Amino acid sequence: MIKNTAEILSKLGISELNEMQQAAHQTISDHDATLLLSPTGSGKTVAFLLPILQQLNPNVEGIQALILVPSRELAIQIEQVARQMGTGYKLHAFYGGRAFNQDRLDLKTTPSLLIGTPGRIADHIRRHTFDTEEIRTLVLDEFDKSLEIGFEGDMKQIIRALPYLEKKVLTSATFDISLPQFVSLPDLQRLDFLDESESKLQIKIVESPTKDKLTTLVALIQGLGDQNGIIFCNFKDSIEYVSKYLKTQGIAHGCFHGGMEQPDRELALLKFRNGTHRIIVATDLAARGLDIPDLSYIIHYQIPPRAAEFTHRNGRTARMQQSGTAYVLHHVDSDQAEYLSSYDTVPAPTPIDTPTLTWTTLQLSVGRKDKISKGDIAGFMMKVGQLKKEEIGLIELKKDRSYIAVAKSKVHHILRTLDNQKVKGKKVRIRKV
Repeated sequence: MIKNTAEILSKLGISELNEMQQAAHQTISDHDATLLLSPTGSGKTVAFLLPILQQLNPNVEGIQALILVPSRELAIQIEQVARQMGTGYKLHAFYGGRAFNQDRLDLKTTPSLLIGTPGRIADHIRRHTFDTEEIRTLVLDEFDKSLEIGFEGDMKQIIRALPYLEKKVLTSATFDISLPQFVSLPDLQRLDFLDESESKLQIKIVESPTKDKLTTLVALIQGLGDQNGIIFCNFKDSIEYVSKYLKTQGIAHGCFHGGMEQPDRELALLKFRNGTHRIIVATDLAARGLDIPDLSYIIHYQIPPRAAEFTHRNGRTARMQQSGTAYVLHHVDSDQAEYLSSYDTVPAPTPIDTPTLTWTTLQLSVGRKDKISKGDIAGFMMKVGQLKKEEIGLIELKKDRSYIAVAKSKVHHILRTLDNQKVKGKKVRIRKV
């Protein structure tokens, strides 16, 4: 059932595996326990998915591999990558914020690969909704987060329920915890690529004369101009405080934190990916493994208490040998974190005109279940709506709906002329998000 490596990489738009991925493929295939440390954005998801999917048995009816992740968004991203590989194996992602009854429906045809957050998977195990006897492989992606004390009870329960495990894989971009005994990792093979390549990340401290740092933040954003970036805060309340001020300054942005409803979180990331928003204000939930575009910069409006989280945040930019800058906002009269002592202080860049927002996101009432493709939607917009190719941005398909970024100037025309028209014989409702 599984296609060869070249076919899978072609579907992913990758010409060949990088050095880390090649080493991971070999080690994961040949050994029972692998610890993979590699920078954010280096391709760890493909590195562990490829050997795991290639070792699945098409003749086994049951879940064979379980991937545990610390956040809903990471579960969704891994599911998307695995589906894009086009292996033919059934797979699902289960996480909080998703209806439990939907999980039950998906389990009616047992997947070979299951991805999930510890809380949701532990809940399934307590309810005995699926059989664990065929699970031979366990992956802990971003293991340093999944093995924190808050997840410990669920993680213990899950691992105890997997009596026939043969292979374990742990991945992260940092390693600053002691691995608990209950994970049981005899003969662990360690692959450490954290220091293999020279990072092009620049870290700069920007001093603020005011304690709230808001005017300095706006000056910095305006000085950076038309670039994609994340503003990191430590708390939900801080995000709301910053967001309110940015609105008064006419700076378009999205917000992303754990207190948001799951559909709102997914939509915020989607609008960031497609360029509707160039900036997103987020907690550390956005620091790990999210499917977001390459960023020119990140801004630490507030610094995290631990250096490891500082590293994960910074990993959102300067990825895959690209350059990027992490700015740290610091009040001149406040104490500075010890891990920042070696970095230079710079003035905020001179403000430049903020460009007019280019894209707007529209939602269409058709999705994968309607056998609609991205090409069908693009063709509909160009042929029926008379849009030019450059007026159509990123298209994303969901199960029962789709999203498309279109030129802002064309939104009124689209809603007036295309709403209730048909795509492949299916009437489509369109609304602005």
